[in-house]
Amino acid sequence: MATAKKGDTVKVHYTGKLKDGTVFDSSKQREEPLEMTLGEGKIIPGFEEAIEGMEPGQTKTIEIPAEKAYGKHQEEMVQDVEKSQFPDDMDPQVGQRFQVNRQDGQPVVFTVTDVGDEKVEVDANHPLAGKELVFDLELVEIAG
Repeated sequence: MATAKKGDTVKVHYTGKLKDGTVFDSSKQREEPLEMTLGEGKIIPGFEEAIEGMEPGQTKTIEIPAEKAYGKHQEEMVQDVEKSQFPDDMDPQVGQRFQVNRQDGQPVVFTVTDVGDEKVEVDANHPLAGKELVFDLELVEIAG
């Protein structure tokens, strides 16, 4: 039977969890498996590496360290912003996410992590940065 290798387009069902068992994403909720081409780098490295060598119908559970997921949490990406910098019609709340374009036009997504009287703490790290992730994987098919 064929095994998945770089360059193959595969369909994978997955459930992503934190170490405490909290589910943060699952293809099964969408009913459609994730379709991806191995080696393109569009998925976190540890996820791609785990699929390589799997056969259709095979399942496994893997743990991915932060370095092979969304990277380490970088404190320099957390900053305080004056409340006056926010639009008048915006009332920042903890957990709220918003996008800002940098001077070079690249978008950056921030998460509000603390709201004070004068300042708002925002974090540009991916919400899963610094976390070890657990994935239940099922290789549904190798499409080519």
